[in-house]
Order: sequence, then structure tokens, then C-alpha cells
Amino acid sequence: MPIYEFYCEDCNTIFNFFSSSVNTTKRPLCPRCKQKRLTRQMSTFARLTGAKEGGDLDDIPIDEARMEKAMDLLAREADRINEDDPRQAAGLMRKLSDAAGVGLGPGMEEAFRRMEAGEDPAQIEAEMGDVLEEEDPFVVEGKRGRRIKRVPPSRDDTLYDL
Repeated sequence: MPIYEFYCEDCNTIFNFFSSSVNTTKRPLCPRCKQKRLTRQMSTFARLTGAKEGGDLDDIPIDEARMEKAMDLLAREADRINEDDPRQAAGLMRKLSDAAGVGLGPGMEEAFRRMEAGEDPAQIEAEMGDVLEEEDPFVVEGKRGRRIKRVPPSRDDTLYDL
């Protein structure tokens, strides 16, 4: 019997819902504000290593439909790029982050800008490694196209019925 996670953008909260059967289409209303249809969250099966404490991808609410679209884009285009060309690799990663609705932090932007200019990725990593490890690599689009760092969502531990 599955438990689904849903996110309310207005409340910036993740809620858990229990279903007696597999239900991939239902989107409940927010239990807190009772106004907004919730967005289903992608389940986390693995964590990235090397992420700083409290800064992993669980802190970023992900729109499952946009992520699916982004993964389809990656699958279609990954076979067509020359993996030895840093320009093509950076371009693909930029397209992927745009399609997923997740922007890049200033250090990642700088690294991709340098890769798109043809610089060696190993040299970029050697020079920027500390910066890239210490910053949050992702930002979520804010209003009027500004990029803002998203405050991590809170989690409601109540198990609601779907």
C-alpha cells in the first residue's frame, strides 16, 4: 500500500498521503490551506555523495512532470553529443536544468560558462572545486524571472488519506 508525497507551493510544505491502492493521477487539496491542488513529488531512492549537510536534493521541491520531460530530453540528446566536447556537455546540462525548472547557482553558472567557451573541465574543477563544493548548486526560478534560493520546505509528518 503506497504512501505518496505531495508539495504545496503556497504553504511550502510536503505532506504524506496513504492510498489503499496504486493511484498515479489523484492530486489532493492541501490539508493546511485547503485551496491549492498539491504537486506529486518524486520519491528519493538514492542520495548524491559529497552533498553538504542539509543541502541535498530533498530540499528542492521537484515538479514530477517537468522532471519527466527533462529526463526524456536527456535520453534523446545524450547519444548525439560528443562527450569529449565540453561545449556540448555544458549545453546539454543547461538544457536539462532549464527543462526541469531548476537553475544553477553562481559557481555552476561560471563553470558552465567556461565549459561553453571551450575550457578543459578538469582545469575548471581544479580551480573552482572548493567553490562548487561549498555552494548550493541549484536555485528555483522566482517571480519576474529572478533567481532566488528556495527556502527548504517543511514536512508535515501526519499521514493523510488519499
